[in-house]
Amino acid sequence: MSMNIYVGNLSFDTVEAELRELFAAYGEVASVKIISDQFTGRSRGFGFVEMAVRDEGMKAVKELDSRDVGGRPLKVNEAKPKTQSSDRRGGRRDSRW
Repeated sequence: MSMNIYVGNLSFDTVEAELRELFAAYGEVASVKIISDQFTGRSRGFGFVEMAVRDEGMKAVKELDSRDVGGRPLKVNEAKPKTQSSDRRGGRRDSRW
């Protein structure tokens, strides 16, 4: 079973290949995605890493949380499942008023 991991407080200069290499030390990395701003294309300072084996992912979380990378302490934890987005009024996007 795989594990999806949130990686926050990334340096804006970090690229996906660097993140993949960092996590590959703990096991098989299935995918890496650094989130970028849709208008500027600049990194938003966080991303997600999917580890192929859950136990390897747990070890990576334990070892990499708070580690200094690129001059910044990483925030690493298991990613929470996506929830339905809200609009600015606090309702669901598909709400009918």
